[in-house]
Amino acid sequence: MGSSEIEVVTLGSKSQQQNPTGDLPAITDVFSACVYGDLRQLRSFVEHGGASVSLPDGNGYYPLQWASLNSFVDVVQYIIEHGGDVNAADHMRQTALHWAAVRGSIAVADLLLQNGARIEAADVNGYRGLHVAAQYGQTAFLNHIIANYGADYNALDNEGRSPLHWAAYKGFTDTIRLLLFRDACQNRQDNKGCTPLHWAVMRENIEASTLLVHAGTKEELFLKDSAGFTPLQLASDKGHRQLALFLSKATQTHSNRVDKMIRGKLGDKGYAPILFCLIVVLMVLFIISVITAPDFPKVTATVGLWAWIGLTLGFCSLIMLYRCSSKDPGYVKRADELNGHQDANDPLMSIDLNSLSWTGTWSQLCPTCKIIRPVRSKHCPTCKRCVEQFDHHCPWISNCVGKRNKRDFLVFVLMGALTSSVGGSIALQRIWTGIPSVRAGESWIHHIAFKHPGVIVFLFFDSVIFMAATTLTILQTYQVARNITTNEMSNKRRYSYLRGQDGRFHNPYNHGCRRNCSDFFVHGYTMDDEVARSPTQL
Repeated sequence: MGSSEIEVVTLGSKSQQQNPTGDLPAITDVFSACVYGDLRQLRSFVEHGGASVSLPDGNGYYPLQWASLNSFVDVVQYIIEHGGDVNAADHMRQTALHWAAVRGSIAVADLLLQNGARIEAADVNGYRGLHVAAQYGQTAFLNHIIANYGADYNALDNEGRSPLHWAAYKGFTDTIRLLLFRDACQNRQDNKGCTPLHWAVMRENIEASTLLVHAGTKEELFLKDSAGFTPLQLASDKGHRQLALFLSKATQTHSNRVDKMIRGKLGDKGYAPILFCLIVVLMVLFIISVITAPDFPKVTATVGLWAWIGLTLGFCSLIMLYRCSSKDPGYVKRADELNGHQDANDPLMSIDLNSLSWTGTWSQLCPTCKIIRPVRSKHCPTCKRCVEQFDHHCPWISNCVGKRNKRDFLVFVLMGALTSSVGGSIALQRIWTGIPSVRAGESWIHHIAFKHPGVIVFLFFDSVIFMAATTLTILQTYQVARNITTNEMSNKRRYSYLRGQDGRFHNPYNHGCRRNCSDFFVHGYTMDDEVARSPTQL
């Protein structure tokens, strides 16, 4: 890269923001009263001592800045009422709004802006309040001034960096998600040619990079900085192996013509038709090579009954495969599907923050679908939709497994395990009973391999299906009993709602094995609204 790390704004000295000794603060003047929020002492200095709230201290910082930094709304109000200038700037040209953005004080920002503070005020580096909020990860503050005061979320500082550049560099994924949700420009290059993805890669912010790639147009994967590096080349140059591997896969997916052609031909069908045809072929092979093979002994009534059961299970498996592939897995409606229930121009501020549908968790924002999704849902980059109670995307059913089709998926893999076990058992029984017919001097393995190759092919694919289906059945049954998804099991460290107060793993949706299973098999899913506390998802 052509530049060193971005310098983060520094506002004032630590010694003035807090008392290092932990003792009661010494209030000696207007400034210390504002630092510690002592309104009574501030009144005394102003009304009895004749002190001014419009003059800076020895370092050039104003009382209004200190009160704004420490979120003392009553002190801010008092200073404004007694002549404090809301647009007074220090030697860095930072105003009280810049300082309020550091701690994300929305109430202070409202007071300042309602009394004439300039939302577009920039300091010597070109930082506006939005840039400072992005630098410190103050997502709620950022959203508030955008939604209520029209702050330009694509504003650039002197180096050509937007708030999205800063959030990506600092790794604040909630802030990134909000800015992308509001259509912040993701491909903008700063004066060094760097996009937000370049800055996320430079700091090895894996989650931020993943979010930017999934929500982007993929054009940013190929943009080069002034040194000629793409994000992938930058990750390799910095030795960020995990990030380089992810970017390499993403780049290949969108640059490989063969892959595009395959995906174009398969379309939304994926591998489901292949699995469907495989099951049909195995059923036919079972009939021809196992049941009606001329060199095997005559089919008994017991073998015939089990063969009929196996074929019936196979036919039912085909039906369940079709249901799993075609059924809505629990897609969350997008903004254009909400029939006016959500204001597309201001999707966040139209939500009742006290309602169950919105708990103020920024990770519930989907920058791709432009919706506020329920907790436990996830955006599937393959289906390009958000899915409630997202479990995983299964390429073999060409669909996600989620709230609406997980029960069907469990039945499907269970039937697959039963079908393969019955078919394999009958095939082995037919081979065993056919051993006496092997000619002298000929091994039975040689006899089966050359006289009945269809049985060998059937057993091979049948065993593969049996192992896969049995593993999935056990795993899905275990997760149903604990009311947890595959996605949550794999990423439980990322989700704070899966951690208790002691920091250990705790699933608030687990109502006990009996309740979990009964709800799942009766309704097809569990009711998340019954969780007592409001979860917060990172």
